[in-house]
Amino acid sequence: MPLTETRLRALKPKDKPYKVTDERGLYVEVTPTGGKLWRFRYRIGGAQKKLCIGSYPDISLKQARDEAYEARRAVASGGDPAFEKRKRKIRAEFLSAQTFEAVAREYIEQMMVQNDRADGTIVKANYFLDKLAPAIGNRPINEIEPFEVLAPLKRLEATGKHETAKKCRSFAGRVFRYGVATTRCKSDPTSMLKGALVTPAR
Repeated sequence: MPLTETRLRALKPKDKPYKVTDERGLYVEVTPTGGKLWRFRYRIGGAQKKLCIGSYPDISLKQARDEAYEARRAVASGGDPAFEKRKRKIRAEFLSAQTFEAVAREYIEQMMVQNDRADGTIVKANYFLDKLAPAIGNRPINEIEPFEVLAPLKRLEATGKHETAKKCRSFAGRVFRYGVATTRCKSDPTSMLKGALVTPAR
């Protein structure tokens, strides 16, 4: 018998986890602590697989059925929804750890220090990073938007450091392009900032 919201709310914990089926591979697992976890069973090449959808009531009965429907479609097309979900999670965790500062320091090490760039050039790169880090250093590099880069540049500009602001933008652009080349981000937001900084009259 398919589940209903009334039946779901009435499910009580037991000494051991138990399952209550809904339809077409979807079921809810009730834990001894009272958790109600949505699961979807399917087969690929004769092997049984399990997709973890989420917990009730955070995921409603309708939402769980919709997720199971999409998973069935994926299986019918030759996909493996549990594997794809794990891949998305791993990539999201990987990208969230790739902050601007971490990628910038890697860029300085890999592209400047190991390529025997002049000490003065490396010192300047670290100086530019120090100017940018308070604003975007801890941000995941793939999530940074142009306005976030522009804000610290405008603060430099407001103190009369026009040339420093431009050089910081240039340095940030090199870091973002390195991030693109190493799959940490998809684009360089500084490319949208051309013309945003003032060139003072001589």
